Amino acid sequence: MLPTLVLVGRPNVGKSTLFNQITRTRDALVADRPGLTRDRIYGRGRIGARSYLVVDTGGLSGVDAPVDEPVERQTRRAIREASAVVFLVDARGGLTGADSDIAADLRRCGRPVFVAVNKSEDLDPAVACAEFHSLGLGTPHAIAAAHRRGLETLLAAVFAALPEEPEGAGATDGDAVRVAVVGRPNAGKSTLVNRLLGEDRVVTFGEPGTTRDSVFIPFERGGRRYTLIDTAGLRRRGRVTDVVEKFSVVKTLQAIDLAHVVILVLDAHAGIGHQDAALLGFVLDSGRSLVIAVNKWDGLSGEQRRHARDELDRRLGFVDYVPVEFISALHGTGVGSLFDRIPRVYEAATRRLSTPQLTRILEQALRAHQPPLVQGHSVKLRYAHAGGTNPPIVVIHGSRTRHVPVAYRRYLANTFRTALDLQGTPVRIEFREGENPYRPRVRGGARRH
Repeated sequence: MLPTLVLVGRPNVGKSTLFNQITRTRDALVADRPGLTRDRIYGRGRIGARSYLVVDTGGLSGVDAPVDEPVERQTRRAIREASAVVFLVDARGGLTGADSDIAADLRRCGRPVFVAVNKSEDLDPAVACAEFHSLGLGTPHAIAAAHRRGLETLLAAVFAALPEEPEGAGATDGDAVRVAVVGRPNAGKSTLVNRLLGEDRVVTFGEPGTTRDSVFIPFERGGRRYTLIDTAGLRRRGRVTDVVEKFSVVKTLQAIDLAHVVILVLDAHAGIGHQDAALLGFVLDSGRSLVIAVNKWDGLSGEQRRHARDELDRRLGFVDYVPVEFISALHGTGVGSLFDRIPRVYEAATRRLSTPQLTRILEQALRAHQPPLVQGHSVKLRYAHAGGTNPPIVVIHGSRTRHVPVAYRRYLANTFRTALDLQGTPVRIEFREGENPYRPRVRGGARRH
């Protein structure tokens, strides 16, 4: 599972700046549902080959820095979900009573805590950190988040203290297709999970996963093994209702990262909200195969259905390759068709693609639409080969490839997806410059011309 790094500290010590530097983006996932609060912002970071989640919190209260009770409550919840905590303090402001109060709380949190002394540019690191040793949380790290100074050292220390995650950890069956059912509260996730398991299923067992409260549910259907990941926890069929469920953003993002296929459940009555869009963005960024289930469809009138379809076309036009199924999880309408999509999009995401096949598609794309000139020079794209699966990665070799504009990258991704009939999965394009290793050589090492 993805480790979770939570940033805490007094207001205005630089938590958001550090968050943006770690994630290298301002397009953070914001959980805006009441109860999660506007102040918990989620993003994704990477150190080497290791990915992790980053949580920017609203802060903790102190004697000279009062924080709203809902913000503090959500910060404490984030700490409970953390793999490690980074406690930011201000080198310029010095040690405060609020810092000492927060440190006292963190010493009891049961998580590894690392003190980051921010805004230490132009200061001697030893001098900047000196008074913060008294917090009793180990050796402080001098950083300047705005300039990325000290960040690599800080993150290296954090991840050195965390255990390496075993490959496949959390999965109940390494050969099973893992399917995460995600969506905002009251969309019908648990109802759908129970419906999927209740039709022609063989449930072997359900056990708590390594993420707290997530449940991994292995079963078989059509002679194939699956594992459903229910982030809200599976409840008895007779007690499944449309009440607001407990919802954890961290658990959902971890489930997405672990899954092969994601089912995003939308509420047909509520339309597409900010949280739906944010979850969709994270799924796409993670490269997971996706099926969209529009739930509670049977409760809409003809006019409401037309309006809902128009909204879907308008809001989801940029992912027109993703299958959309209209269902009633409560009554089972459309659930069979929804499930039939899962092996199809999984096959598309994991299909092995050959170099000759990809190169032919590239040549067809170039004949139909050449890349634009760069300062009067043409971009040369010569051949393509597979760079990975789940999601499919197409590596294209040529010259001046770093100048290929974003719009042309999208054109190539759409062309490959259409030609290969890759439904439900994003296609990633990577460019390389240099020699063609697949080009045949004549004896003596000379290239053919």
